[in-house]
Amino acid sequence: MTSSSRVDAEQGEVVEVLRDVGRLGPYFEIRTDPAEEADPTWRPFPETDRDRLGELTDRYAERLGTPERRVAASILFQGLASRLWSPMVAAAARGVVPGLAGLHWRWAPGAPVALWLAGPGGRRTGGTDGAAPLVHAEVVTRVLEPLKDAMTGVVRLADGLMWGNAASALAGSLNVGPRDAARAAIVRDLLALPPLDGTGRFGPAGFVRRSCCLYYRVPPGGGLCGDCALVRR
Repeated sequence: MTSSSRVDAEQGEVVEVLRDVGRLGPYFEIRTDPAEEADPTWRPFPETDRDRLGELTDRYAERLGTPERRVAASILFQGLASRLWSPMVAAAARGVVPGLAGLHWRWAPGAPVALWLAGPGGRRTGGTDGAAPLVHAEVVTRVLEPLKDAMTGVVRLADGLMWGNAASALAGSLNVGPRDAARAAIVRDLLALPPLDGTGRFGPAGFVRRSCCLYYRVPPGGGLCGDCALVRR
């Protein structure tokens, strides 16, 4: 990591980058308006309340039409990871990695996941080469690791499957929004860092993971995702 990657970004700079990234589409939006604090439906993210995660898993299972909680929990985790990767990688490609200490979320079945960042701060990347460790610290260490630990306390799922989901979500973020060489470089660098390393690889047909998210078990015949290891078997 270069010394310039340790430079704090001004709050206004972080807000402007997130506003710019949010213009790519709703999947890239992280709100920063301080007025959102008045809304009591926002919850701190990562969500670590196991009772609430159990309830959300059951509601997600109903939405998918599956009786298997492990299938619902797996796909829910992958969806939440996807929702984080897109704006964070896009912001990093613009030179700023937002800090997620004040991240909140709001979700209900049938509605998209909304994100709000209280007191936004962050770091300048110092160039694409310095971006991946900063994004990893915020997304993987600060959010996904505690979220995974809480979810696997509700439904038993292998770590390899969960990190395969996170890696699949990361690689899939390149399929959303415009083509961007900087985003692609950051994604590849992130996939070389543990615990994402070894979860899959890029080939001629794109990213192929080494595990399966269990979507094929969604009735009636959920099918296989394009990057699934089972496709190659």
